[in-house]
Amino acid sequence: MSVTISELNNTNTQSLSNVVSKGYLSTKRTLDLVVIAAVLPFVAVIMAITAVAIKLESSGSVFFWQKRVGMDGKTFNMMKFRSMTSDSEAKGSQFAQSNDMRVTRIGKFIRKFRIDELPQLWNVVKGDMSIIGPRPEQESFVNEFNQTIPNYRMRHLVRPGITGLAQTEQGYVADANGTVTKLKYDLYYIKNISFMTDFQISLKTIYTILTGFGAR
Repeated sequence: MSVTISELNNTNTQSLSNVVSKGYLSTKRTLDLVVIAAVLPFVAVIMAITAVAIKLESSGSVFFWQKRVGMDGKTFNMMKFRSMTSDSEAKGSQFAQSNDMRVTRIGKFIRKFRIDELPQLWNVVKGDMSIIGPRPEQESFVNEFNQTIPNYRMRHLVRPGITGLAQTEQGYVADANGTVTKLKYDLYYIKNISFMTDFQISLKTIYTILTGFGAR
């Protein structure tokens, strides 16, 4: 899946709205719930072990909630396993950096293999998210990027995902320049949203999990 600068520059809200209103989104919602039901017994074991490991290593909640921006710009509380120290956001919202000192030992492992994202299956069940879609961003960053990055609002035309094209092709980003590149992938995904596109991203996600590509 290639993405060029023109994918960003030659996009408008109406063209994307026409694409996402063609009916696949309702089918996609059903597929999300079927997949969750199928993997839940296996995932539940991993989540239970992870919760115990986090609790044994450090004090604080096993889970971490953070307000993110979803479909149509609506905010919701995204759920993750806590991978950082309890006071990680004492200085406000920050991008995670390489070798971030706020990340715990267990946190490094679960972030590398994306285990920290598993609680977001609950967000999918609730309808806040989809399994595949643009990653939801923090509200403070969205407010900034809406002002500084053209077409940034368009990534909210669909439900955000636990995984997505940008995560499998680019990995984690930690600045505005990386966010622009990420947006190109997000808009490409929205313009080409289909069962086959989601299937291809699913395969790439398996590779990402097994290799730890792009983790921080």
